[in-house]
Formats: sequence, C-alpha cells, structure tokens
Amino acid sequence: MKKASMSRRSFLTQSGLVAAAAAGHGLAFNRARSARGGETPQAHPVRLGGPVFDMPADPEAMALAHRKLGYRAAYCPSVGLNEKERIRDIEAAFAKHDVVIAEVGRWVNLLDADPKRRAENLKIVTEGLALAEAIGARCCVDIAGSYNTTVWYGPHPENLSQKFFDEAVENARKIIDAVKPRRAKFCYEMMGWALPDSPEAYLKLIRAVDRPAFGVHLDPCNLINCPERFYNTTAVINECFDKLGPWIVSCHVKDLTWDVEMSIHFREVTVGTGVIDFATYLRRAAALPADAPLMIEHMANAEEYDKARRHLLELGAKIGVDFGN
Repeated sequence: MKKASMSRRSFLTQSGLVAAAAAGHGLAFNRARSARGGETPQAHPVRLGGPVFDMPADPEAMALAHRKLGYRAAYCPSVGLNEKERIRDIEAAFAKHDVVIAEVGRWVNLLDADPKRRAENLKIVTEGLALAEAIGARCCVDIAGSYNTTVWYGPHPENLSQKFFDEAVENARKIIDAVKPRRAKFCYEMMGWALPDSPEAYLKLIRAVDRPAFGVHLDPCNLINCPERFYNTTAVINECFDKLGPWIVSCHVKDLTWDVEMSIHFREVTVGTGVIDFATYLRRAAALPADAPLMIEHMANAEEYDKARRHLLELGAKIGVDFGN
C-alpha cells in the first residue's frame, strides 16, 4: 500500500491525537498504580452488562429490565437504522435509567474471499456504526476478518500478515469515513489467530488507522492462545490496560479453561470457573479514564449468565469495586 504524504491538517490532527493519548496515558498510569496495589478509585464505577432474556418490547421496560439485574450497560436492542423514532425512544429511555448501550455487534467477515459478500459485509458494518452513532452506543464492533474460506472467523496463515493488516486498516478507514461519527467508535474484536492478537498489534492498528473514531474493544480471553498466556492472565490483563487504556470503549467478559488432551484445547466456560483474573480485570476497568462497559458474553443459557452476573457482583463487593447500583 502506497504511503501518502502527510498534509498540514493530518499532521496537526495526529499531533493532537498524540498529545491527547499522552495525557490519557498519564491519567491511566496514575490510576493503574493504585489498581495494581489493590486500591480501586471509586470515581468510575464499573458498568456491568449482559443480555436480558425475554426482553420486553417497550424501551422503558427494556431499560428497567437491565437495572433489575444490576446492569448499567446493555447490548444494542434489535432496531433498524431506518426506525428513527424507535431509536430516539430507546436512547431516551436508557439514558433516563442510566443504562449505556455498550455496542452494536456486526459479526461478519470483512475479508471474505468472495468480492460480492465482502462488499455486502462492509455495508452491514458501516450501517452498524451509523446505528451506534444514532442510538448513542459506545461502539460498533466486528472482527477484522479472516481469509479462511470455510469458517468466517476461522484461522488462516495470512491472518497475521502485512496484507491482512493493510486491508484491516483500509476497511476501518472506509467505515469511519463513510459515517463520520462524533460519539460512537468503530472497533475490532481481539482474536487469538488474527490481528489484533496482542495489545501491541492493537496499538499499531490505532496508529495506522489514524482516526479519532477508531477505539479499542477489549477481550483478554480472546488473547489466551498459548500456555504462557493461560498461566499469566494477570499479566495479559495488565498489559492490555497499560497499553490500550485511553482508547478502551467497551469490554467483553468470559472465562477459559484447559481441557487436557494430546494437543492444546482451551475452552470458554462460565465466568468464575476458569483462569481469568477477574479481580484484576474489575480493578483495572474501574481505574480507566472512562467508564467502559464490561459485557458478559458467550454463556450457554440464562442460568449461566445469571451465575456469571452474580459472581462478578459478589467479587466486586469483596474487593471494593463499585458497580453504581
């Protein structure tokens, strides 16, 4: 990909981003020191969220159903981009009850091998960011994609290549520039076999995309792709927050175990039954410059989601993390 020369406007924009990032890093570092030491700042209660089963149709009832569970964050309700009145009603009801819409998920392959499907997927994600902007969600999130031709999110040798990186940057710019959001961010989900596969890889993407509307969607569980990381989830979590803190806008919460067999087999499990260091995760989330939501995902059913929710609320009470309820 040919590198374009930098205009004065681009230079000033980038300089502003660097300065803002530096200021954010300083604030995050100070909070990180107290979080690492076991002291949790109370100025930013953690916004916990998850799906609500048997969701009511009325926006006011939707918001109250989340608060009843102790959630102050939500996945975006099902609504079309053209349903402008309903979008306004949902945004108003959720704001009234202090429930933030954490994300609009658009889980499609932006690097599909078929050009027609790739173009359709780019449109789907672009409209997802437009919906996030319209409804006041923190972000629209998708994976960067995969060159795997049989599983849309599957592994492929070129998923860690420069070609993948360049195309991921190009797609992020296209999506952001088409919508020009002022409040929502566009993010890539972290993956264990595709970029961004580490905090450093995410930082490189942030610099390359070079758009204020490109944020970080954090999922440490997705980064556990080898025994070293499996046995050191505390270090993985701390590195994520240390390097990416100023850009984190939303997070996923799930857990991981190791099924012992003749090859490495990590498996997602109910929150609290695996190896993820949630005490550190909660403390570091509470120490962020902004109140990035923590969204429980991938539980098997309503009962498992409830177990995960109760585990996190009980852990928070034990370690002094406030959820704002």
